[in-house]
Amino acid sequence: MFPIRDHNPSERVPYVTLALIAINVIVFVSEMALVQTERQLAQYYFDYALIPARLAEGENYAALVTSVFLHGGFMHLAGNMLFLWIFGDNMEDEMGHVPFLIFYLACGVLASLAQFAAEPTSVIPMVGASGAIAGVMGGYLLLFPKARVDIFIFFIVFFRIFPIPAWIMLGLWFGLQLLNGVTADVSGGGVAYWAHAGGFVIGLVGTLPLWLRLGGPQFWTRTEGHPPHPEATYGRSSIPTVPRSGAKRRGSPWQKR
Repeated sequence: MFPIRDHNPSERVPYVTLALIAINVIVFVSEMALVQTERQLAQYYFDYALIPARLAEGENYAALVTSVFLHGGFMHLAGNMLFLWIFGDNMEDEMGHVPFLIFYLACGVLASLAQFAAEPTSVIPMVGASGAIAGVMGGYLLLFPKARVDIFIFFIVFFRIFPIPAWIMLGLWFGLQLLNGVTADVSGGGVAYWAHAGGFVIGLVGTLPLWLRLGGPQFWTRTEGHPPHPEATYGRSSIPTVPRSGAKRRGSPWQKR
């Protein structure tokens, strides 16, 4: 189950979101071209990934930023960039280009520190943009809780696209990160769940000033939690969709982070 798109079109070109996606892809392709051996990979991660034990010793603070642009594999990169594309353009649209870039990087750094706090002596490198993107998702939840998000569900031979409100999709995602963070062995590597959960909370809190400038509760009253513009509509697809009955129509139709 994963989101494939939302119905919340941005009103201007999301230059920063596109640039972030491009930089992540370029860094990944460069890594694949330059790193040919396990030894080179270990050195690459030692230099640029976030290793909590090194940070605890006061070393390599730059990795708090560089690690946000590294990924452990193609699917890791593809999943993160999909989430960034779905939710990043609307946050950039509301915040503005430069403030959104600062917000994104701050969420990435603080999400890394949340994972560091959970296991400060770990020597396992942390890589990935998910902490920063989780912050974007947290902010999106605050601004557009009822924006429709299309979820693709595949189970053996069953596959459908379900349009659901953002608060359900994002709430479930956040709940899973908390549950896995509590139950998973953080010393064993895998997924940096506390970076995800921490980034989400940081992004939500960091978006509060914008939400208040927009009117706070009055903003929700005006928009009813939906995007403050007509929702996007999509053409027919060969993938079956499940309509939301009674839905209100608005407008025109390692450790991976």
